[in-house]
Amino acid sequence: MNRRIAMSEMLILVPSGVAGFGLGVFFFGGLWWTIRRGVSSQRPARLFLGSLLLRMGLVLAGFYLVSDGDWQRMLTCLLGFVIGRFVFTILAGPPLAQLPVKEHGNAP
Repeated sequence: MNRRIAMSEMLILVPSGVAGFGLGVFFFGGLWWTIRRGVSSQRPARLFLGSLLLRMGLVLAGFYLVSDGDWQRMLTCLLGFVIGRFVFTILAGPPLAQLPVKEHGNAP
C-alpha cells in the first residue's frame, strides 16, 4: 500500500517539475532576449524594467498555480526551474562578446 501512495505522489510531482522547467526556460530565455535587444535599444531602461516585471509576474503566477498550496509541488517546481536555467544556459551558448567601451575623455 505504501508503494502505491509513493507512486501516485510521484505522478503528481513530475508535472510540477516539468512546469518549473518550462518556467525556467521562459524566464531565462526572456532575459537572454532582453539583453540582446537592450544593447541596441533607444530606451534600454524601459525595456529591461518591462521585461523584468513581465517575466517575474508570469513566473510567480506559474509557481502559485503549480504549487496549489503544497510545499512539495513548490519545491519540485523550483528544482525544475533551476534545471531549466542550466539547460538554457548550455543551449544559448557563450555570453555576448565584450562590447567596445566608448571613451569620453581622459579619465584615469
